[in-house]
Amino acid sequence: MSLVPYGLARRFLFSLDPEAAHEVTMAGLAKAQGTPLQWAYCNTQVDDPIVLAGLRFPNRVGMAAGLDKNARCIDGLSAMGFGFVEVGTVTPKAQPGNPKPRMFRLPKANALINRLGFNNEGLDAFIDNVQRSSLRQAKSPRLVLGLNIGKNAATPIEQATSDYLACLDGVYAHADYITVNISSPNTKNLRALQSDEALDGLLSAIAQRREVLATHNGTPDGKGGVTPLRKPIFVKIAPDLDEAQVQLIAATLLRQGMDGVIATNTTLSRDAVQGMDHAQEAGGLSGAPVLEMSNRVIAQLRAALGPKFPIIGVGGIMSAADAVSKIKAGADVVQIYTGLIYQGPQLVADAALAIKNMGK
Repeated sequence: MSLVPYGLARRFLFSLDPEAAHEVTMAGLAKAQGTPLQWAYCNTQVDDPIVLAGLRFPNRVGMAAGLDKNARCIDGLSAMGFGFVEVGTVTPKAQPGNPKPRMFRLPKANALINRLGFNNEGLDAFIDNVQRSSLRQAKSPRLVLGLNIGKNAATPIEQATSDYLACLDGVYAHADYITVNISSPNTKNLRALQSDEALDGLLSAIAQRREVLATHNGTPDGKGGVTPLRKPIFVKIAPDLDEAQVQLIAATLLRQGMDGVIATNTTLSRDAVQGMDHAQEAGGLSGAPVLEMSNRVIAQLRAALGPKFPIIGVGGIMSAADAVSKIKAGADVVQIYTGLIYQGPQLVADAALAIKNMGK
């Protein structure tokens, strides 16, 4: 259990500009990880294992991508009790993202709006950070690590596949699973990749490259051949999809041999926050207002994909009950982000324990 009550830290962090608070938090995590200072925020990891896409998750609560874009704090996040951590989104080249200000709190709605725009230090720096983490160096890693990939803002959407393939080449050997992010609202035209033809082309190219990488990273089979190392690939989609679009995406995931789906990213809808300060800022809305939208998409995916296809549920988890609602909607495991900012690390343990106790 963490030694410092999150209420005290939150009071300080919420007195800062949202992006400044984010930077202070990540710098603190980076400095404290692997030292006695991490006892200020660490949690015991709830033991509730599940095997998904061939991976053993120690429990069913993960850290969503977007918080640790440069993979600087993998060990610090691990100490919070997550069963899995996803870092990124990374792009081939470093980029500053969109102009500031670009993060806004909506505390009345337990929500955030961000238009960061895949700001990150680029693929080489990202991989260096992943390799330096004690998690990657451990013989028996204590959680699953996902690496989330995207495209540079300057890359024309018609050439997006080349960016995704470059990132896939770079991260493949270092990931437990790879996430293809086609759903951020903050990179121009990115969500167009969710359309039927574009998605089919992108995932076909990724599937083909994965087979090459699986062989290249495989191990000798003792018979003169190679046993491929086939890493699971997940696709992250938006909540702003109708049922027909969800069904098309589900069919494409199955056709192209993807291993799972992450539902969902942030929303462009402002229906739940009308009239609040910052409600009309451009960007993706996360937090409590996304819960029902995300759960709807999860339920539609489960109906379309069948009972065994892996679904990671994310969006609007602010309490243990919210995490349980994701599982009931059809998710196998869940991720949190905005809930961590509003509720603190205790949410990780509370959510994992509530999911563990669902069937009791």
